[in-house]
Amino acid sequence: MARVCYFTGKKTTFGNQITHRGKAKYLGGVGTKVTGITARKFRPNIQRVRAVIDGQIVRIKVSTKALKNGLIVKPTKRTWRKPAEPAAAAA
Repeated sequence: MARVCYFTGKKTTFGNQITHRGKAKYLGGVGTKVTGITARKFRPNIQRVRAVIDGQIVRIKVSTKALKNGLIVKPTKRTWRKPAEPAAAAA
């Protein structure tokens, strides 16, 4: 499954990392020069969460921005506990 947000559609984007050398002119140098350009990735902060979608509890991948903005409806906590067996029945 891809690294894509279920609600916002955020996904990995691509760009370049540019490497410079030299001293900036405003600092008294002769200026900076580009010495290399390398491909890089900008990855979104994607989390796997349990959410209620169409009445069903499913695991989906969502961005943290969607979590912060309240786009996700999380399921309620389970409160059911297994009843304790009486001690007399065990003997």
